[in-house]
Amino acid sequence: MQFISPKEALEKVAKEGARLIDVRTPAEYRAIRAAGAEHHELSKLNDEYIDRTLLAGGAERPLLMLCKSGKRAAQAAKLIEGRTRVPVLVVEGGTDSWDEQKLPVEKGEAVMSLERQVRIAAGSLVLIGTLAGFFSHQAFLVVPAFVGAGLVFAGITDTCAMGMLLARMPWNK
Repeated sequence: MQFISPKEALEKVAKEGARLIDVRTPAEYRAIRAAGAEHHELSKLNDEYIDRTLLAGGAERPLLMLCKSGKRAAQAAKLIEGRTRVPVLVVEGGTDSWDEQKLPVEKGEAVMSLERQVRIAAGSLVLIGTLAGFFSHQAFLVVPAFVGAGLVFAGITDTCAMGMLLARMPWNK
């Protein structure tokens, strides 16, 4: 997998017509994005979508993968690399770095990050379950235990079921 700095990516767009591919959620994309970036959400990148949609439009130009910080862009690059002959590069530091370096961005409505939504939801469930267990019935203590187990699982596997669920909520579309 190859990486490219945001400034080099911008030069590649200007000189070679490279395509900036933003793989973040729709809400993240609406809030701020590199100017001219196409939106192709990571969760939609299956074989059919890649071949019929992503690679159909300008398949001969380099693909510059972009997310918030670089992790999802690297995952997307792995999915795409074997399916095209053009270079697939990951923009180091993602949109955060792009914006910090004062490169051109387009801004829309501000949105609460998915990570923050997960923290609020998990914390709320732990608090409610604990209070219900203390004041009502001990069986409610299964709620904070379940959330805790989910957080441990998310940390070990680097996947978050609550995050995936919240990403499907209407306010994140």
